[in-house]
Amino acid sequence: MQYFIGFFIALFIALTGVGAGTVTVPVLVLFLGVPAPVAVGIGLMFSTAVKLILVPAQIARRNVAWRTLGYMLLGGAPGVLVGSLFLKHLINAGSENLLNAILGGILVTTAIWQIIFSFRHMENNENARDRSPLLSWLMFPVGAEVGFSSAGAGALGSAALLSLTPLAPAQVVGTDIVFGFAVSLIGSGAHWFTHATNTQLLLQLIIGGTAGAVCGTMLSKRVPRRPLRFALWVWLLILGGQFLFNSYHVWAATRWNKSAGENSLSDHSTSGGSGVSKP
Repeated sequence: MQYFIGFFIALFIALTGVGAGTVTVPVLVLFLGVPAPVAVGIGLMFSTAVKLILVPAQIARRNVAWRTLGYMLLGGAPGVLVGSLFLKHLINAGSENLLNAILGGILVTTAIWQIIFSFRHMENNENARDRSPLLSWLMFPVGAEVGFSSAGAGALGSAALLSLTPLAPAQVVGTDIVFGFAVSLIGSGAHWFTHATNTQLLLQLIIGGTAGAVCGTMLSKRVPRRPLRFALWVWLLILGGQFLFNSYHVWAATRWNKSAGENSLSDHSTSGGSGVSKP
């Protein structure tokens, strides 16, 4: 089962360009029951392994704008570390349900943004003004989101590149993939030393993902990207909603139990102090 999950996730990454972490974490949590902190770490490491296969092809095709990538990493790299530390703080505080709620909110927000953004046509924008230095500021919160949830690098990075640079669509995709690989690599190191992980599950995903990445790379020019991306974002919107629903259900049950416990304690105190003796 885990091999097939890794295969299909990597296949969709190669076909659609959607980041591995965005897809991997909700699948692991909702379908395999992996705790969210472990799923985030696995998502980052799996993303690093899969993109390691995709990066050389983008470099060979000269689809990477290195100067623009430098600006992105200037903000994204420290952002990943900040996001990882925030995740560690939530784990130590025992706020896993809050973590699930935040992950659901990130998924829903990102999915809605991408569904709207998917109607924008990717075309050459060579005459656009180059505002690459702004990427250093914008990629800091994106990096923090990656370190916290393993999601966001591919989705938000491509949107920023299209809006702030005159790069051609192929360069947007290539630069974004290399950026996602770099921040995932940094985040993987942070999570490896600070959070628990499931090495066996990670290896199974990587084995299946390697085959999926190769197949997706071979099929990428034959399969239309836009309809697949749209369908995938709709699906992730539903998964994000499931995260939020489950978190609300746990929160409501906890609050109800706490209220019931307080009422029971109040009734016991009242009956104990009434002075009525029981036979």
